[in-house]
Amino acid sequence: MDAPREEPDALTSEGPRALFDASSDAAAVVSGHGVVLGWTKAAEELLGHPASEIVGGPAARLLAMPGDPVRVAGVAERCRAGMGWSGLIPLRHRGGRRIEADLRVSASFRIGADECFLISAREQRQHWTVDQSVLDGFLTRSPVGMAMMDTQLRYVWLNDTLERFGGVPREQRLGRRLSELLPGLQAETIEGLMRKVIDTGVPVTDYEYVGWSWADPHRQHAYSTSFFPLVDPDNSITGVCYMVLDVTERWNARQLLALVNEAGTRIGTTLDVLRTAQELADFAVPRFADFVVVDLLEPVLSTEGHGAWLTDAGPAPVKPVMRRAGLSSVREGAPEAVAQVGDRVDFVPPPHDAHLLIDGEPILIPVLDPSDELWATEQPERAASMREFGLHSLISVPMRARNTVLGLTTFVRSLNPVSFQPDDVLVARELVARAALCVDNARRYTREHTAAVTLQRSLLPQALTGGTALEVASSYLPADATGGVGGDWFDVIPLSGARVGLVVGDVVGHGITAAATMGRLRTAVQTLADMEMPPDELLAHLDDLVLRLSEEQPDEAVTGTADEAVAGAAEAAHRSTTAFLGATCLYAVYDPVTRRCTMARAGHPPPVVITPDGQVSFPEPPAGPPLGLGGMAFEAAEIELAENSLFGLYTNGLVEAADGDVERGMSRLGDLLSRPELDLGALCSSAVGQLVPVPQPDDIALLLTRTRALGAEHVASWEVPVDPAAVADVRARATRQVEAWGFEELAMTTELIVSELVTNAIRYAEPPIRLRLLRDSRLTCEVADGSSTAPRLRHARSMDEGGRGLFLVAQLAHRWGARYTADGKIIWAEQEIP
Repeated sequence: MDAPREEPDALTSEGPRALFDASSDAAAVVSGHGVVLGWTKAAEELLGHPASEIVGGPAARLLAMPGDPVRVAGVAERCRAGMGWSGLIPLRHRGGRRIEADLRVSASFRIGADECFLISAREQRQHWTVDQSVLDGFLTRSPVGMAMMDTQLRYVWLNDTLERFGGVPREQRLGRRLSELLPGLQAETIEGLMRKVIDTGVPVTDYEYVGWSWADPHRQHAYSTSFFPLVDPDNSITGVCYMVLDVTERWNARQLLALVNEAGTRIGTTLDVLRTAQELADFAVPRFADFVVVDLLEPVLSTEGHGAWLTDAGPAPVKPVMRRAGLSSVREGAPEAVAQVGDRVDFVPPPHDAHLLIDGEPILIPVLDPSDELWATEQPERAASMREFGLHSLISVPMRARNTVLGLTTFVRSLNPVSFQPDDVLVARELVARAALCVDNARRYTREHTAAVTLQRSLLPQALTGGTALEVASSYLPADATGGVGGDWFDVIPLSGARVGLVVGDVVGHGITAAATMGRLRTAVQTLADMEMPPDELLAHLDDLVLRLSEEQPDEAVTGTADEAVAGAAEAAHRSTTAFLGATCLYAVYDPVTRRCTMARAGHPPPVVITPDGQVSFPEPPAGPPLGLGGMAFEAAEIELAENSLFGLYTNGLVEAADGDVERGMSRLGDLLSRPELDLGALCSSAVGQLVPVPQPDDIALLLTRTRALGAEHVASWEVPVDPAAVADVRARATRQVEAWGFEELAMTTELIVSELVTNAIRYAEPPIRLRLLRDSRLTCEVADGSSTAPRLRHARSMDEGGRGLFLVAQLAHRWGARYTADGKIIWAEQEIP
């Protein structure tokens, strides 16, 4: 049997077992007489004996070798000296098999009066040895290129893989430096790193670089290299070893991923179809291709109709009509292009037709052959361009988004000698998919913006007139397309008694919803003004209307996929801005007879007034809350305007456009309007042009009026006694006055109207009663009384003696109505002047 093999003291630092970890070893406590006193769970697992079978019995029976009392005595003596012992001892498992164990015996210690030893054991594992030939084969055939350089950076050894990477035979490398063999492979940088390793002894790991090699001169490769020093036994550096791994695929994948990510930030920066198409072309050149064209279907560039093909729209035409929307080339002026931006094109790579756009996959032509019969017959101009400029590889990708066909993008290489590969198709597809989504967003937004602008312009007044009371001019600028159409509006409303209503408002938000809301509010203001409501009451009713409109808005939840969310980017933006339907408004009524202007406002900027001598002021009636908040009252204020005063209403975009400072903007507006300018329209356009020189994200409206006064020669009035006998006298006076004004044709009808209105006032109303005739663009008869009872038009029966007065007035007059005053009411009737 084998004798125990002794090893150096395990407790000394010199022994190879110094780092032996006994924390998980089998252990037993044995007395000086060889009796087992303690047995661990690990010992049971190693030898298979439970503690009940071992404790109290002799330890010698666990040995798989004959006893050697002399050697045991020697080991015991060594352990009593406090040195311990370790060695290789064969043990016997309970099942009978032999276990080679590394055994360790501790220095002796006492438990009570007994001398004891702690024995630990671990099964010895077989150590794998490598034959020299195997090691040589590993170094030579490893997929990692390896080389050793001396301190002068000359090759002294390299393996087959490195020889294959560089394409330079081994015999040409040995004894020469990298910079002498491969000058285009960042040789100087690599040698600089090797010198640093030799000088510092610090390794450099995972240095990546890109370059060309003789092994594959037409394709750029990426390599990952690590350098570490070669150290001899006396710790001096004798050279450097480097290892090279071809990571071209990983490098390309990372670069393409970065390319696609960058495309997301560079393509689609605006909601403009043509700009987006050009951004795609510019981005891909020269990163991905040398020549790129983006051709879009004509309906995509149109703001009319649906704007694109749908895949279920039926058979496609043989040659789809497209227009060139984007073009970019590495050559200045893109001489290889057959068509320029804006030209009609029908290019589809032969032998494909329009079905490629609808349901086709991207087309990869690794090698373009201009002599190919299909190119020569179907695309002769492009075949000539291919020959002249060396266009040698092509990828065409249909542009589709949300089941909508948009066009075709074509990538071509010429100066880059590397042909497109199948992996490049994935990149082209991703670039085009991102751009297609942006083009579709832009197309949808453009259609909505155009519709909103059309709607808004149709809702704004087409012609403004202030009658004889006001000279009127206006200027309106829609918001920049990126900001969306706003809800600014203004209006001039003729009222009874030669008065004029002026209104300007601004709906919160942008888009079709804002434009439609603006139209509804403008109609409501016209209706309420026609009911002769004073400004504060009109705003109160308008506030109720906005509250009702807000309640009608549905609560829309955002659902669907990410693409569907992007699909409605413009619509969602507009919905979000109009979730609360609010508006600001200022309404004013100017009376040319009294030259008084009564106004009320709901969160809107105050009007601007410029007196005939150039003094600027901003009279501020109580601001009032914006429309749509509800529960708060509006107050009216009254000012007197001198004849030929300038009275202007505007929206906040005009005074905030320059720098957002409203007060400074109002001051600039006042300065611009105070300049002497005879033509009101020119003054209005000039002020807007100087305050807003560039497009702004908000609509801008300016309404200017120059006041006129209705002099005494245009007005005649009489006090009417509360006596039926006074009707004849008043009627006669009115008739003479109309004839004096030269309106003999209206004398009879005026006589009848005055008779009926005065009679009704005497019979049903309260004093004081007053008759007034106004000669303006129409002839107006007004009867004022002290009663607030509303007049009622009714149809008298054939046997009734009365009840036909107002009915007769309605038949004779062009318009008639009633308005309330602080002292009662006024019933009026207007006649057209021949």
